[in-house]
Amino acid sequence: MVSKSQSLAGRYASALYELADQERCLDSVASDLSNFSKLIDESEALDRLIRSPVISREDQLIGIEALLTKAKVNDLTKKFIGAVVMNRRLFVINDMITTFLSELAERRGEIKANITSAVKLTADQTKKLNTSLNKTLGQKVSLSLDVDETLIGGLIVRVGSRMVDSSIRTKLQRLQIAMKGVG
Repeated sequence: MVSKSQSLAGRYASALYELADQERCLDSVASDLSNFSKLIDESEALDRLIRSPVISREDQLIGIEALLTKAKVNDLTKKFIGAVVMNRRLFVINDMITTFLSELAERRGEIKANITSAVKLTADQTKKLNTSLNKTLGQKVSLSLDVDETLIGGLIVRVGSRMVDSSIRTKLQRLQIAMKGVG
């Protein structure tokens, strides 16, 4: 069963996809939404503005529009987020963004790979990893990069339901379990 917020996010994301496709600005909107999602993750104040039921929709709209204007987002992105604010659905914006980006990737025949590394990957490392995954999977792969310093080293790669964990943390845990079995 699809939850209420997922179906709500799906309807908004599909509507935005159709509008962006008509206006031939899919890449621009996708970039704007990705950047906006990162801002939400990085800014406690923005997250509070989005989630607080105490803040009026007018105040939310003023704050969000100022942010979007400063970020120089596409007009369609600005109108879309403005409509979300006015409909009091801003609390679901991250689900909408995720759904939009997933629909875009699916329609382009891309698959998403979630990469977790111990340190931030360089542009060259990211490019080589992307090329390797494209070749291995036989499809275009879009990367979602995260950093988890507790991995010590190595990578965790998730593509759909498949996962490859080559992190040093996991290797040490396996070694520890194996050594307990010996003693």
